[in-house]
Order: sequence, then structure tokens, then C-alpha cells
Amino acid sequence: MSFPAPPPESLPHPPRTPRPAAMELADSPRVAALEAGAESTEAFWDSVRATGTPLVEPDPQGSPDHVLVTFLWRGDDRVRAALALPNKLADPRDPAANLMRRVPGTDVWHWTLRMRTDWQATYSICVDDGDDPHAPRPGERTYWQWLRSRPRVDPFNPRTLPRRWGGVPQSVLQLPAAPTAEHLWRSRPGVARGTVTEHRLRSELLGNERRVWLYEPAPPQAPGPARATGADAGPGAGREAGLPVVVLFDAEMWQPELDVAALLDNLIAGGALPPVAAVMPESLGSERRYRELAPNEAFVEFLRTELLPWAGKRLPLTDDPARTVVAGQSLGGLAAVYAAVSAPGRFGNALSCSGSFWWPNHAETDGEWITGAIREHGVPDGVRIRLASGAQEWVLLPATDHLCEALAERGAAFSHRRFNGGHDYLCWRTELADGLTELLGRPAPRG
Repeated sequence: MSFPAPPPESLPHPPRTPRPAAMELADSPRVAALEAGAESTEAFWDSVRATGTPLVEPDPQGSPDHVLVTFLWRGDDRVRAALALPNKLADPRDPAANLMRRVPGTDVWHWTLRMRTDWQATYSICVDDGDDPHAPRPGERTYWQWLRSRPRVDPFNPRTLPRRWGGVPQSVLQLPAAPTAEHLWRSRPGVARGTVTEHRLRSELLGNERRVWLYEPAPPQAPGPARATGADAGPGAGREAGLPVVVLFDAEMWQPELDVAALLDNLIAGGALPPVAAVMPESLGSERRYRELAPNEAFVEFLRTELLPWAGKRLPLTDDPARTVVAGQSLGGLAAVYAAVSAPGRFGNALSCSGSFWWPNHAETDGEWITGAIREHGVPDGVRIRLASGAQEWVLLPATDHLCEALAERGAAFSHRRFNGGHDYLCWRTELADGLTELLGRPAPRG
């Protein structure tokens, strides 16, 4: 089967879709008690310092599946505004909805949401300290954009994640029922560590050069935890047949910032994965990333005929598509699916987190090109697709649902999980761990 060529490039951003429903804002009983004079401001902050932020309180409506989440900022009279920005819980068309309010006569700024207990997100608090003489004035057209450019880490929350391509880190919130693979992303005593090496690769097809990280698993150890080997690891498994391989996009975030090697070490040591190798190319800035990861025949050829053969000279890699996963998030999730359906002889598995299936975004088409192509041409035999999307990603959800419908109509082997989160590496860490386990550790269910 020959998959059709993608259309020309489009606008380098998703459609400007308004949020379909307003956030469920609420009032914190704890903040209300402070406002009523039940405790002093200093006592309030002493308590916050001891317990950390955001504040999490029982749902006043009595639901065991919901809580109130209150974001706090400590700011004196010089502060003109503070904006709480949890991932994908802000509508650019209504920025004032995320403004924190100040308890009169105090330095307490607050903003409260009612959320399900399985929600997790990174967040920033953007603050106008009144210290920039060139700042726009509140109410001016450029003020909101300027305010969003001043993110801060929550000083009462020690947990952070790096921000892509540098910048101020983001604070981390995980409610009690949120799925997490947190323990798998830390190096643990007694777990053998694989080897990570950084290289530079010149592509003649793409006319550029990039860093590539290679991960090779530690040599097998015995005795130890049961590993997925032999029949459990699939036909032809074992180093003599070449290691299963994961091609993971956006490596400049996944490896040096998030240490995906620790995840692979732990999954292998725990028996969730057979020993696998990873080939991880970086993205070369946002503009080049958009051109390469939006469906691009030349980029797939780079993966198939340049990247993997080059990596195969350095690692013992399989050439079996059934034991090869191509993985990414956002545009990388779209690219992963496109690589699998357009080059099934090399990529038998696609792992997509929050895929940009709305693409392309231009007036001449209705968008969702890959869904239309799959609906018309189907998915090649042997290709398996694992999708994940966030319940707060309102721009992506319709396109993801339409893709799932098309995959089901064509009888494709796929699965889809919707997590309660946004467009967020915090969520994608769990989805990457679970997706790799599904695709390489055990058979995937059919749609």
C-alpha cells in the first residue's frame, strides 16, 4: 500500500479555537476564613510554608472525586496583577479569567479551581511587580501578552520540571488520583544503568546537522528481576537478532532535561520491557521543528535511510518493524503516526502523545489531513498505533476523536487513552512509559 503525499506547509500553529466551556472557578474556604479574620496573615503564610502549595481542600459539593485547588502568590502593594497559568487551563481569548484576586489589606493573592482528583499539570504564576517602567498599562492591548512573558516558579512548591529550550522552570501539581510514573524517572540503587552517548549527525537529505543521543541498555544481569525475554519479547528477540529500537523525537528535552534513559533502565530492570535501544534526534528550533515534524516525506526518509543506518553502525539494532517504535508528542506525535503509515516496512509501531492531528491549518482545507488519508487508504498491515490525549487540550480533542473513529472504521490495531491533563511533559512522561510497555512489552489491543 502506498500512502499519499502530504499537502504543502500550513500556518505554524493550531487553529485558534475558543475554549468550549468555562473553567469551574470556586472560592477557597481557607482563603474565605482569612478574609473573615479567622487567622492572621503571618499565621496563614506559616501554614502555607509548612504544607506547600497549591492548597487542596475538600469539595464543598461533597464529591469524593473533586477537590478545590487554590494557587497562591505573596505580593505587596507594588504588585499590579498576578496570573495563575496551569497548563491548558487558560483561554487566550479570556485572559482575565486567570487573574488572581487579592485578599484586601493583605499580601495574599489567590485563584481557585474545582478539579477532578486525577488532574495533574505544570503551572506558572505570572506577576506584574510594578517594577518595569516600560511595561504596558493594565487595560492596554499588549498588556496580557507582556504579563504572560513574566512566569515565576511557585516559591512554596519545591517540585518543578524544566521548560523546553530553557527559560524559567514550571511548578508541578499532581492530585492524589493522578496516574504517575514518577518513580520510574529517577535512577534507583541496584538498577543497572545503560549507556547514553551524544553525537552529531549531518543529513544530506535535510541539509542540516543535529545532535543525536543513543541509549544502549546495560548488559543482562543474573539473577535479578524477571525480564521480558524470549517469547515474551517477540519473535527473534535478543541481542543476536538486534535490539528493539525506540526512535524518540525532541531528544533535547527528553534526554538531557528529563533523563529518559533512567526510565528505560527502570522499565528494563523491572521486566516491563525487554532490553531496548533508543535513537533520539533533537529538534532544531521551533521553525525547523514545524517543517520537519509536520508530515514530511523527506524527514521520514532521513529517519529510515540516514538516521537508523547510522545508529545501526554504533548499536546492535533490529531492522524488524514489529520491534521498532517511533514516538513523539504534539507535532512529534503526528510525525510518529505518519512515519508508521508511510514507512511500515521500518516502523511497525507509533506512539503519539497529544498528537497535532488538526494539521494542516490553512483556509484551503478542513484540516485533519492524516485522518482523511487513513479513512480513505487505511493503515498498513502490521502497524500498531498507541494514542494518548489530555482532557484539557480542547483544541486537539475533536481531531483526536476523529482519528480514533477512522482507525476503528478501518480495523486498525490501535489504542487510545485520555488523561486528565494538558499539553504537558508531566503527563507525557507517564504516557511514554505506559505506551512503550504496551507496544514492546505485550500485544496491543485492537481498536
